[in-house]
Amino acid sequence: MASVHESLYFNPMMTNGVVHANVFGIKDWVTPYKISVLALLYEMTASKITLPERRKLNKLILPLQQGPDLTLGQFLETVEECSPQTAYAVKIRLHEMADGELKDMEFFFSTIPTQFTAFDSEAYKTSVVGLFIRHMLLAYNKLSFSQVYKLYKSLQHYYHSHYAKPADEQSSLPVLSADDSDMDLTSTEDTEGDRMDKEELDTTLHESDLRGDSAPSRGPLSQKQAEYFLARQAYLLKNDENKALKPAALQEELNNMLKFNPDFAEAHYLNYLNSMRVQDIFLSTHSLLHYFDRLILSGNEGKSNGDEGYGRSLRYAALNLASLHCRFGHYHQAELALHEAVRIAQESNDHVCLQHCLSWLYTLEQMKGSDSTVLTEDSVKMAAHFCLPYLASLGIQSLVQQGATQGKTAHKLMDALKDTDILHWKHSLSELIEISLAQTTSIWRMYGKSTMALQQAQLLLNMSSLEPVNFGVQQNNTEAFAVVLCHLAELHAEQGLYSTASQIIQHLKERFPQHTQHAKLWMLCDLKIQFEKHMNEGKYNLAEPLVTAICALNKTEGLYRKAQVLKALNCSTEAYSILQELQAHCEKTKCTEMVIRVMLSTAELHWESSGFSTALPLLLQALALARQHHLQSLASETILHLSFTQLMLGVPEQALNVLHEAMEPILAHGSVMDKGRAMLLAARCQMAVAGFKPNQQGQADSRLVVLAVDSLNEAAAYFSKLDCKERLRDVHYLHAQLHHSLGQTAQRNKSAMLFRALDQELQSPPDAVRL
Repeated sequence: MASVHESLYFNPMMTNGVVHANVFGIKDWVTPYKISVLALLYEMTASKITLPERRKLNKLILPLQQGPDLTLGQFLETVEECSPQTAYAVKIRLHEMADGELKDMEFFFSTIPTQFTAFDSEAYKTSVVGLFIRHMLLAYNKLSFSQVYKLYKSLQHYYHSHYAKPADEQSSLPVLSADDSDMDLTSTEDTEGDRMDKEELDTTLHESDLRGDSAPSRGPLSQKQAEYFLARQAYLLKNDENKALKPAALQEELNNMLKFNPDFAEAHYLNYLNSMRVQDIFLSTHSLLHYFDRLILSGNEGKSNGDEGYGRSLRYAALNLASLHCRFGHYHQAELALHEAVRIAQESNDHVCLQHCLSWLYTLEQMKGSDSTVLTEDSVKMAAHFCLPYLASLGIQSLVQQGATQGKTAHKLMDALKDTDILHWKHSLSELIEISLAQTTSIWRMYGKSTMALQQAQLLLNMSSLEPVNFGVQQNNTEAFAVVLCHLAELHAEQGLYSTASQIIQHLKERFPQHTQHAKLWMLCDLKIQFEKHMNEGKYNLAEPLVTAICALNKTEGLYRKAQVLKALNCSTEAYSILQELQAHCEKTKCTEMVIRVMLSTAELHWESSGFSTALPLLLQALALARQHHLQSLASETILHLSFTQLMLGVPEQALNVLHEAMEPILAHGSVMDKGRAMLLAARCQMAVAGFKPNQQGQADSRLVVLAVDSLNEAAAYFSKLDCKERLRDVHYLHAQLHHSLGQTAQRNKSAMLFRALDQELQSPPDAVRL
């Protein structure tokens, strides 16, 4: 199931992706790149472009203004993707200024006010474009003649460096020297512009590419550019980690920032988020503690809240530290940090922080395997009392998850989720809507209702997100999407559509690369699909190496599949010991689904030693557990095992009656393998009830024999879809005997030929006690 607390790693100082970086004091410069942006705005107003192109350019304006300076090549390429005509016009405009004289640049600045004060101009004074143009004109008009000349020479270097050969000149932005600092917007005289404050020079930052690649640093970042970079990366790490900088590249950029300003608190927090991506416990803890230390030292909270700001930082630091230890499985350290956060919050009478602590407390109890229902209910009541819908909804979803594992009925769980959905849509909690749909998909899948699970999965994938579209992110790449896509892949694989499942897995690999935090979900899903495919095809030598990889991701699943492989290789003693160990562990952790599967596998081991009567109590216990927890899929599979056991004990009529109880849900929601096994078992029961005896004609009930033939035909279609040759061999063998008893010589000979071909290919004797 989807984790309902994965998104509760919050930062009280970072809201809505906005980073407050007021610690630099870096001033905006009049740069050649800003002149290029100004030329773009001029050409957008002066030329006629199509409406789609104008929309694309309008979306590009703000990132170009707030983002780091780009080289001319990067700038023109970015504009050309939106409007090739405008990019060419900007290129011509810059060429006229750079290859002309100083008066050409002065003429361009003199024509700007006329262009943007026209009656039909879209650049209002208070708009983003209008403010930028007024800022640039004000800065240019304050420059002395020597400063204008330096700006002109910088523009020439900026333009010609784009066309220079790599051997002659580096195609990078010119870094302004100390003498170029006289282009400061606040400088009014030449004497003030001839020097730069050493403190400001020491706090210069390096910039990353606007597109987020790992390009080398090229120049200084202003305060707004630093804010933009941090806000962009924080947003991408939350919504689409694949589009953010790679962990190593982002670490390098953050190290550059912290080298020039170690007290930049928000950079430490982004470093903490980046370290968690690569599961670096030391660096993530180090960065988190430094974030709150720098936050206190900077005095940002103390200025507005007095001494309360200091205490607020301390308690949220302890709370975030507890969440960090929970993420890495350090439950004892998390409990100590959580108790510290509770103590400080109680002393400060901070009810909001206490509610967050309570939500993490019941989450911690769940991770430790304890029953936290009472704590969760108390958390929901208190969150509703203090009007905290996010925490209240998380608590209800956690209660639903606990109820599903404890055997609550489906209608109660769905009613609870329906109430939370109303709360989500009322408060536009997009992230919780996604978690709710993923959780509903998992619950229906656990209950064995594949059709309903498929419907809920498609509903989430086709839902328009309520999150604002920033930085080109169209859809959230959250854990909920990963969970739903994994369910889809497994549902398609169960129906024998392995090519479709492979395409879904490939999409998951592209959306969640291996270095991302949710990659383990599709890795385990892919391994399980491959394992089941090889087991169905009888390729145990290919399935065995996958067990080690599955164990690395999920030890319980790995041990279960190891027992399956050993059982298929006739290593019954080793398989039995593993199953007994696994059953004891799952009963302790209350993993009911795995307990039932282990019981079924243990019953199959009893069959191999002809202990059919010994298997009956085990199967009845498994059936009672499945029905108690409303696990229809496992209950149907258990009934198949009971029916086969009764058939082997010599009561085929009772076996056929029991089988009819499970046939409808299996055909409606079961996998292709379950359908094939059910039809093959039905044929065997029908043959036994009809009194069929091998190599004898005309003595069995022909009506039931014909029904058995039809059942075998349907079973053969299912097994052929999975390329399950061992079971197809059994089907052809029974087919040949039935056609012989009916006197159908041609069909008998065809079935016998198919049986002989498969028998020679498999080189192994048929298993008479296999379901």
